[in-house]
Amino acid sequence: MNIINPKIIRQIFILLLIFLMGGLIFREMIPYLLGVFGAITLFVLLKGTMRKLVNKGWSPNLAAATLMFLSFISILIPVIGALIMLGNKIGQATKSTEKFIKVVKTHLKDWEHSLGFSITDQIDASSVSSGIASSVTDILGSTMNAFIAIAIMYFFLFYMLINQRQLRKVLIEYIPMNNESLETLGVTVSEMVRSNSLGIPLVAVAQGFVALLGFLIFGVESPFFWAVVVTIGSMIPFIGNLLGTLPVFILALSDGDAFQAWGVLLYGVIVVGTTDNIIRLYVLKKMDNVHPLITLLGVIIGIPLFGFMGLVFGPLLISLFLLIVRIYKQEFAKE
Repeated sequence: MNIINPKIIRQIFILLLIFLMGGLIFREMIPYLLGVFGAITLFVLLKGTMRKLVNKGWSPNLAAATLMFLSFISILIPVIGALIMLGNKIGQATKSTEKFIKVVKTHLKDWEHSLGFSITDQIDASSVSSGIASSVTDILGSTMNAFIAIAIMYFFLFYMLINQRQLRKVLIEYIPMNNESLETLGVTVSEMVRSNSLGIPLVAVAQGFVALLGFLIFGVESPFFWAVVVTIGSMIPFIGNLLGTLPVFILALSDGDAFQAWGVLLYGVIVVGTTDNIIRLYVLKKMDNVHPLITLLGVIIGIPLFGFMGLVFGPLLISLFLLIVRIYKQEFAKE
């Protein structure tokens, strides 16, 4: 008769307690994961500058507070401004969507005779536009609720910056990995954070700026709004700047301005598309280039979790999960 070693029973019992309590903590932390990821992201980006300031004689508290203030001015204020502008434009976008659907219905009527059944009767422009507006409002609303997470983010970030050595000791003590895996984890996370938080947004902002020039050249109404839409679309693989240029093209055609419509479309495909390829070649190749499928899955998962900021933190979450799986394979799945 085989007897189970009491040590194994105690080990299994402790593991069950860890998973149970960890699961409860994680479940309650889900609404604030944005703050945790934000703190980790900003810490990776600012820790080098923090060390330089401290080495120059700055007080750790003053250096941390200064870096946090600069991050708020340079990152959060532009994001909040973009969200406010998008919120103010929801009503206008809803009207534009309804107008666009009516134009599509008008063109579909020409095809109904050849198809033999009615298509336009099944399309309700007002319900579709209201559904789109409701979806956008939900995304913006979840983002506005993230202010608590932002406060948590800066609380975490402050103590991470002023206690870098203690943080390293705590991670080494509590993370059940060998030193080699911990080193790999640290280096890879730094590369992923720089790519997701700097590379992808940098490419998107550059595309938005180039698209803004095109909208101004062709006299598009609300050019800054559509430039922000292009910026958001540029973060989503297989969609890109068409998220902004295609609606402008269709709305311009519906207004009878063929020159503006085709000019914006060709400018978006040729000029903005070329800008995307050039910047990705010279920027993302110097960083940890994220596969488009990881970015797409990250966006799908990240937006319900983090709202608007899921465009950045969603791909980071997927990349981190794949990294942990790879480390597990290296440590425990060797032949």
